[in-house]
Amino acid sequence: MSKKIIIAGGGTGGHIFPAIAIANELKQKQPGIEFLFVGAKGKMEMDRVPQAGYSIVGIDIAGLNRSSLIKNIGLPVKIIKSFFQVRKIFKDFRPDAVIGVGGYSTFPVLKQAQAKGIPTFIHESNSFAGKSNKMLSKGATRIFTGTDGMERFFPAEKITVTGNPVRKQIVEAAITKEKALEFFGLEADKTTLLVVGGSLGAKSINEAVLEGMDELLKAGLQVIWQTGKSLAAEAAQQAATHKGVWANEFITNMEYAYAAADIVIARAGAMTVAEICVVKKPAIFVPYPFAAEDHQTVNAQQLVNKNAALMVKDAEAKNNVVKMAVGLAADEHKRREISANLSTLAITDAAERVADEILNTIQ
Repeated sequence: MSKKIIIAGGGTGGHIFPAIAIANELKQKQPGIEFLFVGAKGKMEMDRVPQAGYSIVGIDIAGLNRSSLIKNIGLPVKIIKSFFQVRKIFKDFRPDAVIGVGGYSTFPVLKQAQAKGIPTFIHESNSFAGKSNKMLSKGATRIFTGTDGMERFFPAEKITVTGNPVRKQIVEAAITKEKALEFFGLEADKTTLLVVGGSLGAKSINEAVLEGMDELLKAGLQVIWQTGKSLAAEAAQQAATHKGVWANEFITNMEYAYAAADIVIARAGAMTVAEICVVKKPAIFVPYPFAAEDHQTVNAQQLVNKNAALMVKDAEAKNNVVKMAVGLAADEHKRREISANLSTLAITDAAERVADEILNTIQ
């Protein structure tokens, strides 16, 4: 009889894309597995998961709003409601295992599974564990981590260091740069800068690029720009005005964007860092300064220390990141050196490692 697996979590691409990568690997190894994703209503997983070909159910769950306490008035009701919704999901679907990848929906789903004695697996992509994952760790069957040193958050005997599952279409991409540039309507003989502020955008990066666009174009660069919702209209205007600019709120085909790029400006979320290592593209990281324990700076610094990336502080992005990109574009030797160092850090089989251990446990 085929197994049924629930995968819970989302909120950002850093949670969603590893979840999809794990599901794809499990499906490849055992095509008969039936999956159901559980996410938070109104969050990006409700669109991205169906686009990947999987069913998803949304629950009414949210996190604590630290910027406005009044917005938390309805939070207890949402949490209670989510537990009732999860109970019904379990009754209808009857999972054999549950995987949590982080995000609001992870906690009620894995908590319910643990209460029922169903095997639960956690994937923690960041170097600083999320609160839900820490609370769930004692009852977890196995915990997969993107980096080592996570014993400070989780029971050491439950940890398996797998690395972070990068999307297979990125790992196995065989797209030529010429084909990728054609996809974005850009020229084949120009240095291409890819700007990605994470799946939700990045204000400091977007403002720096918007203000420095003339400098970038004068230096002979062309730009692929994922804006998120921040400054999307202004970026679209730049794309309409300048032949060498492609801009959109979200890039669905990231394998084409990476193939086209010579240089990347990006946040330093765990999944972005993992992807940069796999595609071996020189990156300038602008870590999000308000991430828990400033873990994005830790992520970026690990590469900087190995001469595998450059980094600029968020507060200094507006003045420095465009200048740094122009300088890196002019220094081909430096770019080759960074690419060579990145190749030693790439992990391409993380999803396979996670899938093998899950299947060995639930057989």
